[in-house]
Amino acid sequence: MQKIKQLMIEGKKAVESFTIMNELVLPNDTNTFGNLMGGRLMYWMDIAAGIAAGKHCNTPSMTVSVDNISFKNPIKIGNVVHIEAYVCRAFNTSMEIYLKVWGEDLLHQYKYESNEAFFTFVALDPNGKPRLVPPVIPETESEIKLFDGSLRRRQLRLILSGKMKPDDASELKAFFTK
Repeated sequence: MQKIKQLMIEGKKAVESFTIMNELVLPNDTNTFGNLMGGRLMYWMDIAAGIAAGKHCNTPSMTVSVDNISFKNPIKIGNVVHIEAYVCRAFNTSMEIYLKVWGEDLLHQYKYESNEAFFTFVALDPNGKPRLVPPVIPETESEIKLFDGSLRRRQLRLILSGKMKPDDASELKAFFTK
């Protein structure tokens, strides 16, 4: 029945959930090296992902998982943090949100990449139970690439959380075998 209902929900373009969030790195946000603390950045990323998820499904949603966050470059005190987020694929009740983060040094006038990550959110009904979400319609080359890889990422998350057996991850296995 859920699958039939999912087909009846009209899809939404990935760009419809696109969210940009900016924050200024202040002294209270930094560690002893003058760099933005990772936990503070993750907090801001969670907010941006939650906004993108809400724009996609028009209902409350909550964080289910966060994929690996690797920091490429630290963001310094006084710099601006730019977080871009959008839903790159939706499954029955969950959404994978892609986030990309930049730092910007306004004084020296340059932007630099800090990190990227995938967050998973689940949409909730008024009783706090998972509810169906609209499918995602990718349009650009980068949206299609993220959309196509999301099933493998989802299967890997399910395996790591013990919710799927590795032998059942057909899409992930196909990536490694021909």
